[in-house]
Amino acid sequence: MAPKDQKRKPATKKTNKTEEEIMSEPRHNMVAFLDPEGMLDDYKEITQWLQESRIKKAITFSTPVYKSLIKEFWNSANIIEVNGKELIRSAPDTIPIMCTRGCLLRMKCTGDIFASQINKACLLLRYKFLLHVLVQCISKSCAGYDMAGNDLVGLMVALVLNKQFSISKFIYANMKENLRKIGSRTSGNKFWMYPRFL
Repeated sequence: MAPKDQKRKPATKKTNKTEEEIMSEPRHNMVAFLDPEGMLDDYKEITQWLQESRIKKAITFSTPVYKSLIKEFWNSANIIEVNGKELIRSAPDTIPIMCTRGCLLRMKCTGDIFASQINKACLLLRYKFLLHVLVQCISKSCAGYDMAGNDLVGLMVALVLNKQFSISKFIYANMKENLRKIGSRTSGNKFWMYPRFL
C-alpha cells in the first residue's frame, strides 16, 4: 500500500489479454535479489536467512523457460482425485509393455523382450549407447551397468518414439522405491541416488 501522504496511482484499465500474455506475465516467476553485497541494512536479516534457506536456488536461479514446454504441460495436465485429495496429473511415467516390446523388436533386439530386464549388449550400437547413458545417468542402479529394468527401457522407448514421459516423476518414483528398501543391500547407498537432482 502507498503511504498516506502519497496519492495512489489510478488503477490501470483491464484489457483482454491473450492466454499467452497471461501465462508469460513478467511479474510472475521473477528471480529474487538477495543483496549479496549487504547494501540494504533494513533487509539484512531476511536476505541472509533466504540465502541460507533450502529455497535459495528456486528463488535465485535463472533458467530459460520455453513457452512451448509450459503449453505442453498444461495441455497434458489434468486434476484427479486420490484419497480425497486433488492432484495434478501430467505426462505419464510409464510406457505400455506391449509398446516397449514392439519397439525393442523394431530396434532388432536379440535378447528376451519378455524378460524383466534387458542387457544393453542385445541392442544395436546406437541404442546400446543410448541405454548405457540412461543407465549411467538416470538409473536407480547402484551395481551393474549392463542390465536395464522395464521402467528404464520404457524411458528409452519414450525418447526414441518421442512419446510424452515425465522423467521427474520417474526419478521421484525410483527414489521412493529405494527409500522403502530398509535393510536391503541398497539401503546404505540410498542417499547417494541422483545427487544432481537432489
